Amino acid sequence: MNLRIRPCADEDELRASMSSIWHYFGLPPTPEAVGNFMAMGGPQRALIAQADGALAGGCTAFPFEVTTPGGRVKAAGVTMVGVQPTHRRRGVLSAMMKRQLSDMRDRGEPVAYLWASEERIYGRFGYGLAGLAGDVEISRDRADFFSKEAAIGRVNLTPLAQALAPVREIYERVAATRPGMFTRSEEWWKRRILVDLSWQRAGGGELVCAVLEIDGRPQAYALYRFDAKWERSIPAGVVRVVECMGVSPVATRSIWRYLLDLDWCATIRAGFLPTDHPLFLLSAEPRRLRPTFRDGCFLRLVDVASSLAARAYGPGEIVIEIADALFADNAGRWIVSNGGAKRTERAPDLVCDVSSLASAYLGGFSWRQLVASSRAKAADDAAVVRADRVFERHDAPWAPEIF
Repeated sequence: MNLRIRPCADEDELRASMSSIWHYFGLPPTPEAVGNFMAMGGPQRALIAQADGALAGGCTAFPFEVTTPGGRVKAAGVTMVGVQPTHRRRGVLSAMMKRQLSDMRDRGEPVAYLWASEERIYGRFGYGLAGLAGDVEISRDRADFFSKEAAIGRVNLTPLAQALAPVREIYERVAATRPGMFTRSEEWWKRRILVDLSWQRAGGGELVCAVLEIDGRPQAYALYRFDAKWERSIPAGVVRVVECMGVSPVATRSIWRYLLDLDWCATIRAGFLPTDHPLFLLSAEPRRLRPTFRDGCFLRLVDVASSLAARAYGPGEIVIEIADALFADNAGRWIVSNGGAKRTERAPDLVCDVSSLASAYLGGFSWRQLVASSRAKAADDAAVVRADRVFERHDAPWAPEIF
């Protein structure tokens, strides 16, 4: 098989590249999906794979900046990865992933970031689980808060056409300090977030934007859909929370109080929440949230030196011996401290694959967890303690949407 992988040259080739994953959705790529990527990435960020002249697969990647603990890093938001069913198990995916990662290095993107449709696939290419994502389903009649403090501020229902400025300001303030969140361009907001297409409604209500103002300034927002339903004349509606952000504890509490108090609603559902979301302790009955957790985003350190330099560290230093089957210049022993990372010949405190380092990178998992789960080896327990002090963790990673 003569396999050729190259960047897409135009919109038609981009559509062909995307068709490899859309095949499994049971339809061709929609004009909206192709147009969105043309506007936010361009065809050159997509790869098309051809085997003996026939379409074999494709993949794409958005240009991102992802928040790290104490900084930000350029990243590629990998998406639309697919192999035609006629070319499975022939090495097409491996060849595409290797080419895509090499292209990221050439573009100066030290990190790759993705949601995995099948989580076992991407560990082969150095991706590690960066954090967990939580879903909640709350019965409105059991939605009291532990705190009896009243909500403050004023909530305004804001038309989507007028929502960009206040919602973007709030998001950027939250995303500036929360690991895992990424910057959103104006095109991203208009094409992916503040848009209400029929397929997004899934037979339910329109997208509603509620903005909370405190002292005249936007402090929180909620994007949600109200799916009306009645059972024997009793309201049984469902509120689907698409996204909800607050810049402070009081703003977060107040906007969630608004959502949980909506009339004619029986259930409130929300997803993609970080594991430390305030809602879990705000609730007077946390089990009534019925939380479930699953794997969230996966991350790959494409350039170890540059990616480690893009975050902050706690006191001390730690020596990590890293294995990387794809990039030899990532492998070896690195001494990590608040000055970044540099090579060393010292004996390692920790030994791990690049995928395990990715799991610790955003603070989603501690080194103690990685060692306990056999994803890393430590010289001794003191080394684990030092490593967790250096890779100090604050907020849990949060990727609030699938891309």
